[in-house]
Amino acid sequence: MLARARDSDLWWSFTRSPLTIAAAIVTALMIGAAVLAPWVAPHNPFDPRTLSIMNADTPPAWAAGGSAKFLLGTDNQGRDILSTILYGSRISLLVGFSAILFAVVLGVGLGLYAGFRGGWLDAAVMRVADIQLTIPGILIALAIDGVIRSLVPSSAHDPPRSTC
Repeated sequence: MLARARDSDLWWSFTRSPLTIAAAIVTALMIGAAVLAPWVAPHNPFDPRTLSIMNADTPPAWAAGGSAKFLLGTDNQGRDILSTILYGSRISLLVGFSAILFAVVLGVGLGLYAGFRGGWLDAAVMRVADIQLTIPGILIALAIDGVIRSLVPSSAHDPPRSTC
C-alpha cells in the first residue's frame, strides 16, 4: 500500500513543491507541539501554584526587559504566553477535529440513507443541502451566536472589554 501511495500523482506533485513540503512540516510541528503540550510547554498555564503576579506583563525574550524564562512574554496575570498558545491549540484542534468528524458522520450517514431510500426523502435531503450551500458560513455562525445569546442569561455573557 505504501508503494502504491508513492507511485500516485498526489505524492509526485507533493514532492515536487518545496513550499508544500515546508507547509506540511510546519503543520506537523504545530500539531505535534499541541499534542505534546504537557511535555513541551515550559509552564502549565492552568496551574495557579506556578503563577506569579510579579511576572505580569513581561515582554518577549528578545525585547528589552524580557526574560529567557518566558520566550513570548507573559500576560497581565503572569501566565506564559507560549505555554498558553500550546495548551490552547490542543483545545482548538479537538474542537476542529470533532466538528469534522460530526459533519462526516452526519453527511455520509444521511446521504447514504437518502440515496438508499430514494424518492421524496432523497429530494428533500438534496434541497436542504442546496439551501445550506447557498448560505455563507459567517451568517450561520452569527445566527447560532444570536440564538445562544438569547437563550443564555445576560449575566453569563462576556463583559465588554475596554480598548483604552
